[in-house]
Amino acid sequence: MKLVSRFLCLAVLASCALCQQSGVVPTSQKAAIDGIVTKDPSGEAVKKVLVELIAENQKQGGDYTATTGPDGAFRIENILPGRYRLFAERIGFLDIDKHHGRSEGRVVTLRPGEEVKDLQIRLQAAAVLRGRVTDEDGDPLAGAEVSALRQTFAAGHKHWEQVASERTNDLGEYRIANLPAGSVFVSVNPPPDFKNLIESAGAPGEGKSSAPDNGQATAYQTTYYPGTADRSQAMPIQLHAGDEFPANFSLTPGPSLSIRGQVVNLPPRTSATIMLQSRDFRLVTSGTEVHKDGTFVIRDVSPGSYLVLASVEGSSVPMIARQDLEVGSSNVDGLRLSPQPGATVRGRLRLESAGKRFDADQVYLVLQPVDGQDDEVAIPGANFSNLAHVAAGGEFVWRDVPPGNYYVQIVGNGSGVNEDWFLKTVLSGTREVSESGVAVSGGTVLLDLVASANGAVVDGVVVDSKDQPVANAVVVAVPESRLRGRVDQYRQTVSDQNGHFTLRGIRGGTYTLFVWDSVDGQAYFNPEFLKSYEGQGKALQLSEAERKTVQLTVIAVGDEQ
Repeated sequence: MKLVSRFLCLAVLASCALCQQSGVVPTSQKAAIDGIVTKDPSGEAVKKVLVELIAENQKQGGDYTATTGPDGAFRIENILPGRYRLFAERIGFLDIDKHHGRSEGRVVTLRPGEEVKDLQIRLQAAAVLRGRVTDEDGDPLAGAEVSALRQTFAAGHKHWEQVASERTNDLGEYRIANLPAGSVFVSVNPPPDFKNLIESAGAPGEGKSSAPDNGQATAYQTTYYPGTADRSQAMPIQLHAGDEFPANFSLTPGPSLSIRGQVVNLPPRTSATIMLQSRDFRLVTSGTEVHKDGTFVIRDVSPGSYLVLASVEGSSVPMIARQDLEVGSSNVDGLRLSPQPGATVRGRLRLESAGKRFDADQVYLVLQPVDGQDDEVAIPGANFSNLAHVAAGGEFVWRDVPPGNYYVQIVGNGSGVNEDWFLKTVLSGTREVSESGVAVSGGTVLLDLVASANGAVVDGVVVDSKDQPVANAVVVAVPESRLRGRVDQYRQTVSDQNGHFTLRGIRGGTYTLFVWDSVDGQAYFNPEFLKSYEGQGKALQLSEAERKTVQLTVIAVGDEQ
């Protein structure tokens, strides 16, 4: 869901300039905050830090900034009451939480006329990876992509996430800056082999073989630190604050795997393009043109999980073929792809709760694959986006939808509006498909959606073992086991400086409330992560429109997370 989150953040920020307050708040009712920014662990004051206060509800609050002085102090006045996120930024430093992990901002709730004093923000010197990439003769490899990676868990699937990357210069050198302390893996993707690309683009039999005398093609392969092409043998690098860690790579040619296949049933006077998307990294790794007879070869493929996409160019309607593929230690031959026209999924969103405010400008519908995979790749010739805007009359449409099984999610709570609403029913024809998903296989699929503002609400306070309030704790309502693969069924928030939290728009059902003082990303989507905290959550049965107030004891994850 990262792509969705980025899109919504941009949409919210773009609308900020247009947001006008409905009334004038007297100066006496406005709030203020002050604090200090220090360097961890020395406690030294940090000047010239940009401090940003961003309202979670852009319809009610505003955005404010300040810069720290020589003593690291800052102050922001004339703040509209509301709930805010507080960020601190300076080049070469990272904002960290109490466990020295990268912070996603502190939550501050400001009441009318309140002055919050002595906020403490800690910055940590960022780490740097640097080094040189050479070939087997020690000559520099320019244009190689060096990536810092970490293993994460999102939407029910474990994958590798690219934290940052840089390409080597003409000396084979690279430098990846602004990295947080912690464990990272490093990979090097060799520069493009233009000779092979030219050969593979020719007609069948026209390209010259790059294979040596023994018939086995060779090429530079993706290499992982400390110098292995086998990802299972990759070793993590432990970065510390302020590190400049040297990591050099020497790439040597090895056996090159290939994927050979054919695109069938191409309409007359059309052509096709093949792309290979890594399921492990969710990145496009390579591509190739299709020969006139429909055959294709993708060269220099590393073992792993992939999605092969064939898109047709020149047809009257977009046509796409998708095929999941596991590549092991041998070449793949005989892959057949049959592009089909994308489907149209359209319908109407009806509102069940009369009289409740609903801002259609701040709402999007998401068509999410049931398998939890986000296809973050633009397919040439296709217009499919899994985001659909809801028109004033409730109409929505997705076009060129690839075949598959999808569920529908309503999003937009990141702006702070519509936070009580949830998607209550999804009808495809006369069949309820909220849990099973919408089956798409071409043609037009009609949906009837019902949204309700009668979501359950859970509020309360987070405390520690001594019953003291805990700020910036992560509170998550986790659905029952059968729904834990559905990210739209979770609700998450962060406690404010007083330990208070509110979860809104919860669909009726059985939930377990967990609260951690720190969580790495969205680890709570991982069943193994939740299993390790079994028995430490609070079970709740929630009905529609019900409100419950609870006190939760934080789970102290600690530095060992």
